[in-house]
Amino acid sequence: MRWLWIDRFLEFNKEKSARAIKNLSLAEEYFADHFPGYPVMPACFILEGLAQTGGILVGDANDFREKVVLAKIVSARFPREARAGQQLIYDVELLHLRPEGASVKGTATAVEPGQADSGAGELVAEAEIFFAHLDQARSQQIFGDHNFVFSGELKHMLGLARASAKKGEGS
Repeated sequence: MRWLWIDRFLEFNKEKSARAIKNLSLAEEYFADHFPGYPVMPACFILEGLAQTGGILVGDANDFREKVVLAKIVSARFPREARAGQQLIYDVELLHLRPEGASVKGTATAVEPGQADSGAGELVAEAEIFFAHLDQARSQQIFGDHNFVFSGELKHMLGLARASAKKGEGS
């Protein structure tokens, strides 16, 4: 089973930046244990949401010619918690893109439902993440396709974001 820590892209600027959203529903399993009576999203899942948003940005920058793997969390800071009922806005910027890999800088902001575009919200995480590129043939030999989340659902979400952006340009 694959866990997706973003629900959809709000903005996507090839080779520049991406913005995604995650709705924090109390129905999600991890809230039952983290923590009973005070449901907060675990910091590792917030970081994974930033990594998924950034990984798609990096993969798209190379037209998905290589597999993108999270190689290193350069830095991460979590100034406050994200609670059930809020929305997380992931903003990621591409810092460096090289043949061997790429780095992104990202923030996660908690907002109340419906306020994603208001500019309001509180910073819950910021991180710099480095991704390595693996060529398709070699990575399939070593890992197989089942180990790469970017091959299916997240690429579909990227397609939806592009379609939505084209609709907005046409209006």
